Amino acid sequence: MNPLKAFVGTLSTTDKDVIQKASRPIYDIEINSLQGNPINLADFKGKKILFVNVASKCGFTPQYKELQQLQDTHNDIIVIGVPCNQFGKQEPGNPNEIKEFCEVNYGVSFLITEKIDVKGPNQHPLYEWLTKKATNGKQNSVVKWNFQKYLVDTDGEFIDYFYSITKPTNSRITKYLN
Repeated sequence: MNPLKAFVGTLSTTDKDVIQKASRPIYDIEINSLQGNPINLADFKGKKILFVNVASKCGFTPQYKELQQLQDTHNDIIVIGVPCNQFGKQEPGNPNEIKEFCEVNYGVSFLITEKIDVKGPNQHPLYEWLTKKATNGKQNSVVKWNFQKYLVDTDGEFIDYFYSITKPTNSRITKYLN
């Protein structure tokens, strides 16, 4: 008998569920744009993706400018802003307000998703994948504040995460870029 099949046969149903979840590619996760249109994450295969939970009324909000700069200067990365109102209620805006704020104040043209929960009982599946080792295959994390960053490689594999204080153009992030 194949040793891998023998091993899988010894696993409990719970263990098999964890393995199945971990094997789910990030590209299969559904999320909408700020305008409500479905985003096909598979369109970004071959590019690194930097997911950032963003907020308009946060002390880290000026990072929008560096996020745009990062995407403009590195051809191999897609920045995706993910509005969230869970930290200090610092993203109260509706989609039109968020879009206008980002464009007018920071010249943002990178992709912004619908507003979601990044933690808690209503955590969006994207952030479940990003924050749980059982789904990303690498490590657990907790989103501690706005502008926490998660980097995924060109094959959709989790690379690392960076707290809010790490600026988008910091070498801890750019060392992964071409």
